[in-house]
Amino acid sequence: MKRVVFNQKGGVGKSSITTNLAAISATRGLKTLVIDLDPQCNSTHYLLGENAAHTQTDIRDFFEQMLSFQLKTAGPDEFVHETPYENLFLIPSNPDVTDLQAKLESKHKIYKLRDALSQLDDYDAIYIDTPPAFNFFTLSALVAADRCLIPFDCDEFARQALYSLMDNVRETQQDHNAQLRVEGIVVNQYQPRATLPQKMVADLMAENLPMLSSKISSSVKMRESHNESRPLIHMAPSHKLTQEFVALFDELHP
Repeated sequence: MKRVVFNQKGGVGKSSITTNLAAISATRGLKTLVIDLDPQCNSTHYLLGENAAHTQTDIRDFFEQMLSFQLKTAGPDEFVHETPYENLFLIPSNPDVTDLQAKLESKHKIYKLRDALSQLDDYDAIYIDTPPAFNFFTLSALVAADRCLIPFDCDEFARQALYSLMDNVRETQQDHNAQLRVEGIVVNQYQPRATLPQKMVADLMAENLPMLSSKISSSVKMRESHNESRPLIHMAPSHKLTQEFVALFDELHP
């Protein structure tokens, strides 16, 4: 299973959802890999904490070697790092990875991530965190994945961006990856007692958009989890927010 967590809008919880689902996957005994394509490096810092600054190889090195003419290149496993959590591994991001984008696009390297993931067949699950933009790295992830999970916060701007996002996913399916399947839209930072979020979710369901039943609440516990660099399933396994992530994981894996 190769899942990309994608939304072109920032601040919708891509890294939080990626990392917490991956952490739950690992606790279920699945050998799980997170690939951080976002130059903000949020998933990297979430899983490695202070050690994020000391990684010897990262996603920039992975893409950079594609632009070289070396006869022998490093396999994708050489960019994988252990995390403090059993069964959970990471290819970290790098803020400078965006410097490579124009060169990678001009040399048509859009399928290289897909080819690399096909070599990582000893992982039961791969989660890909994407930048908040539809760019080379996001498209590479959509080409490489077989499932797409879309985080959504109940905001009118996010709603308008959602239609463009769905068009981009459909175009990717048609042009590059017929196997890609939209798993659903997960509402993040949900406030169940507020009228506007309830109405917006109902409207999107009425438009036959693939809304998931599981929703992730707004909670200070998420910020605490980020600050401690500990996924919720390890920091507060019985907390309501953690159990919402568990419910989401179970909905995605019936």
